[in-house]
Amino acid sequence: MPPSSNEVSRPKLTSRGAATRNRIVVAAAELMHVRGVAATTIDEVLAASATSKSQFYQHFDDKTELVYDVITLRADEILSWQRLRLEKVDSFRGIYQWRDAMVQRCSLRRGLWGCELGSLAAELSDSDDKARVSLAAHFAEWRAILAAALERMRDAGLLRVEIDAPALATCLLAAVEGGYLLSQTAHDPRLMQTALDSAIEHIKSFQPVGAGLAD
Repeated sequence: MPPSSNEVSRPKLTSRGAATRNRIVVAAAELMHVRGVAATTIDEVLAASATSKSQFYQHFDDKTELVYDVITLRADEILSWQRLRLEKVDSFRGIYQWRDAMVQRCSLRRGLWGCELGSLAAELSDSDDKARVSLAAHFAEWRAILAAALERMRDAGLLRVEIDAPALATCLLAAVEGGYLLSQTAHDPRLMQTALDSAIEHIKSFQPVGAGLAD
């Protein structure tokens, strides 16, 4: 896809300009996660990022363009975190360690605010198709990371050869997002653990006969 006219006319960023842009995006991401996209104003982002209106419009045409950068930032953060904890998982022990990390992450916020990507998806998917497509791609990548871990478990003989790894990964990811939502509404991160434990129990039903959980 050729670059837009705005992208062509915008000069290449200096290191200082890149730092300013990043500061704006980070501030916007934090505000939008807590307050929501619609409730976050450009003026609030300027105040939080210690930037001026002229600086903002050097980097963004409008708030909508900023939102797309926030989606990318949040996806990069979450997917990097997921890869770090899942890229070498090949056992149920590893899956439970990932679960513990997810529950701890939720507990540190006392269940508040939900998933950064999930919150954006809930607010934007029905009103901004470009945002929806971007979010769908990021969730597909997250599912693929989970599916790869399950495939390694299958290859290690811990799951039956006929498993549908993408479908089971969808089950896990649905438990994550549902766990975030329930923990957010109840302010109780234990609900994240309950949701993930239920999904993992379902995956355990695909163990070969005689397989043990110690692996």
